[in-house]
Amino acid sequence: MLIRKIRLLNLLRIKLGAWGMVKFLWFEYIYGGRLLIRLEPRSKAADIVKTYDFINNRSIGETMDPDNMDAQTINWVIPDFRVGSGGHLNIFRLISHLEKRGFRCRVIIVGYTLFCTGEEARDVIRKHFFPIEAEVSIGECSLKPAKFTVATSWITAYTVRNFMATQHRCYFVQDYEPYFYAHGSDYYFAEATYRMGLLGITAGDWLATKLADKYGMKTVSMGFSFDHHLYYPRKRLAPHQKRVFFYARSVTPRRGFELGILALHRVAERHPDIEFVLAGWDSSSYQIPFKHIDAGNVSVNDLPDLYSQCDVALVLSLTNLSLLPLELMACGCPVVSNKGENVEWLLNENNALLADPNPESLCDAIIDLLVNENKRKQLIENASRFARATSWESESEKVVSFFQEMESITA
Repeated sequence: MLIRKIRLLNLLRIKLGAWGMVKFLWFEYIYGGRLLIRLEPRSKAADIVKTYDFINNRSIGETMDPDNMDAQTINWVIPDFRVGSGGHLNIFRLISHLEKRGFRCRVIIVGYTLFCTGEEARDVIRKHFFPIEAEVSIGECSLKPAKFTVATSWITAYTVRNFMATQHRCYFVQDYEPYFYAHGSDYYFAEATYRMGLLGITAGDWLATKLADKYGMKTVSMGFSFDHHLYYPRKRLAPHQKRVFFYARSVTPRRGFELGILALHRVAERHPDIEFVLAGWDSSSYQIPFKHIDAGNVSVNDLPDLYSQCDVALVLSLTNLSLLPLELMACGCPVVSNKGENVEWLLNENNALLADPNPESLCDAIIDLLVNENKRKQLIENASRFARATSWESESEKVVSFFQEMESITA
């Protein structure tokens, strides 16, 4: 199997070229290693039963006496991760806060992973995310009894459902994951996890309401914030050059890359002097028909300076909201985004300019802020005040209270 995959990768490198390989490997990561399985020769057909074995009902661990469990022990079951993963950053931030409040956390990586040991993964977490104290292990078999066990993605929800040695099964939901897929098997496998009876901790009110109303989940929500020590306005280097920032993440469909490019093209046609900055992913494989800077993946420490050089930011969210709007607001860059319940639980007419999700409306909104300086300045002031009033500490405390009150909730 390994030799076949190596040969297949070499063939793909020749066929796709360097950039094509990068994109392929990214999707290989997103789909948990299943693409290579699907690309195996027909004589070695994909093993669907084995690939989706994780959805089967099977007991993991032995039922434990809840009275003999440490009331402040939490298992966090996560999928594999890489440096820069925003979803994992939120998980590890929350774990770090819970540890400071006296909870003992464990991290268990299930499914496909490139880490050889839990210690190796822990070193990466501590170096590139947060210096958590939690032990890190790999595989379902490494799960230990705990008062709480938390799923963090739809695939890990099946593991948590099957784990017997826990009293409270929870689900940290950061987005509506069925929307990540076409209406096929994965869509329905993901949607089924909201009917498992897990207790939901959601990133924002939109998810809390959606999961409660549609699936009857018990939910508590935490809001968003940003690093106050990192994100603040920096010196503008070229104040006379108008710039528009675009969160151009082509590999993440829910960030509306194509919609954004069409909107910016209209802006460029009407105002050819505008310079555009695209960041979030390498866009060099696309024909971008207007003057732009392709910043690609920008390190976190460089983001505040980049945001501060721009007059308007376009950030699209077609599922749950991104963390970027608050970071941009804190740096003095006003935000244009799309309308929708998935956005308007946080963004509104006082802190952002929202438009219908079509190229014409988004173009008009961007130009409105570029030509109306008084409106732009007022929005910057309102948004900065709004953003500065948020904090990760206060939002994380909502989760602390959730766990502290869990004993009174019927699991």
